Amino acid sequence: MTTDHPQQFDTACIHAGQHPDRLFGGVSVPIYQSSTFAFANAEEGAARFSGRQEGYKYTRLGNPTTAALEACVAELEGGGIGLATASGMAAVSTAYMALLGQGAHAVSTASVYGPSRTLLEREFARFGVAADFVDTSSLDRLQAALKPNTRLVYLETPANPTLSVTDIAEASRLAHGVGAVVVVDNTFCSPMLQKPLDLGADVVLHSMTKFLNGHSDVVAGILVTRDRNLATRLKNVLVQMGGTIDPHQAWLVLRGVKTLALRVRAGQDNAARLATELTRHPMVATVTYPGLATHPQYELAKKQMTGPGAMISFELKGGVEAGRMLMDSVHLATLAVSLGGIETLIQHPASMTHASVARESRQAAGITDGLVRLSVGCEAYDDLHRDLFSALDGIQQKMAGGEAEAGLNVNV
Repeated sequence: MTTDHPQQFDTACIHAGQHPDRLFGGVSVPIYQSSTFAFANAEEGAARFSGRQEGYKYTRLGNPTTAALEACVAELEGGGIGLATASGMAAVSTAYMALLGQGAHAVSTASVYGPSRTLLEREFARFGVAADFVDTSSLDRLQAALKPNTRLVYLETPANPTLSVTDIAEASRLAHGVGAVVVVDNTFCSPMLQKPLDLGADVVLHSMTKFLNGHSDVVAGILVTRDRNLATRLKNVLVQMGGTIDPHQAWLVLRGVKTLALRVRAGQDNAARLATELTRHPMVATVTYPGLATHPQYELAKKQMTGPGAMISFELKGGVEAGRMLMDSVHLATLAVSLGGIETLIQHPASMTHASVARESRQAAGITDGLVRLSVGCEAYDDLHRDLFSALDGIQQKMAGGEAEAGLNVNV
């Protein structure tokens, strides 16, 4: 859909990249569940495959439903070319494959999503690619890690699960100084809260499984870039490797995006209140949330992001055992990995999403054994508060009782 005036974000979520079906006038984009597309004649088929004529040929190479989703997300990210993928990791692997080769070097945020890290460490290393994982929230550490052969700087901000925030504009300036391409995983923020391309990044990446879809029923990813040559490199790898999205998945994500602004706003409001209350509970040792003044990059987050988001990381007094008790004690929050759904999810990164990362590397990245990650959903705040804090109160009583029986000084 195009208009004479720029659309506000909420409006773009509903209309970007979409138009009524030209054949029957359906308001919803049709699901073109077809593997292949017919040509009027042999000449048209040859013209499409040669690139002399636009049109669809084969769904792995392009599909009308997929194209609508790609246009929608690209517009939400501030413009560019979107490439939808079958999963978030398909987007990650496409970026790596397109930008890295034998002898190349990559720098990544240390506390990046586990599989994004292990893919570089275990698989791309087999083909002569070197990688360093550093705290990219420190520009000095990022600069020290850059080399003449650095071809990719991969940023995740806020990082998963530590929620550290990297200065995208300054990190991009440093990376471009050595000729590296900057890819930013924007999954935690969604384009509603952060637009990396506007800040100097070359590629923005999402696991659309998360906030963009928002209903925990689809696995999908996307890459967006404003650089046409870079888009061509990425698409060539994507279609050759076969990581493109299915049209039905694309339609489900497109439907989910329509409520993105509503969901992010509701989840963020809940998260901001819960984070503040968590800091006051005697069982809580630390809370990391970009909306708290105690966050190490609080001022940067306010500058770079339009809101602190719906993700909270915290650690309990009592460490791993207390965290396990909490996850087994909540009833409304669901113990499951993933994030960004309309429902609240709670999980333990060290034993779940980041279990593939070596313990020493996790610890160095700030992913402690007792860290708990909470993806706050859109439930009524009072219900969420009751569920979480009743569990915390119960753990406090159990641990205090255990210490009392052991004759210990109870001071949790």
